[in-house]
Amino acid sequence: MSKPFQPISDIINTTSPSKPQSFNELYGEPENFLEIEVRNPQTHNYGREVFTDYEVVCRTNIPSFKKRQSRVRRRYSDFVKLKQILETETSRVIIPSLPGKILLNSNKFNDLNIEKRRQGLEKFLSVVSGHPLLQTGSTTLIDFVQDEKWDPRPLSYY
Repeated sequence: MSKPFQPISDIINTTSPSKPQSFNELYGEPENFLEIEVRNPQTHNYGREVFTDYEVVCRTNIPSFKKRQSRVRRRYSDFVKLKQILETETSRVIIPSLPGKILLNSNKFNDLNIEKRRQGLEKFLSVVSGHPLLQTGSTTLIDFVQDEKWDPRPLSYY
């Protein structure tokens, strides 16, 4: 004989008699989190060399990262080198594209173009750093977001 019909609310009891959650359980940091932000673009003018760099802020509790919080400054060319290194390090992860180069020098450093690039770099870094294989297996990525003196090793092709 079959069981009589029961409403789903009776079957899935959401008010279990377990103990209430503590403040830390409700509002504390999650078990593994990673927040990456690209912000505060600054344009520098050193004679003929003009460039913009960006502050990369990282907050995490993932054990493979050396620091829980860090702030570093990176240029667009640093992001290009990071992408190249990641592509050579792993064939198991598709590395997304970077925002494109700005070709007209007259518009290169206007606020709108800098903000669009900042958004693109933040999206790139969020996608890359959000990949579990890269979070735990890429020292290049970790160094890029946390090491003040990040110096990409020269690319070598064997």
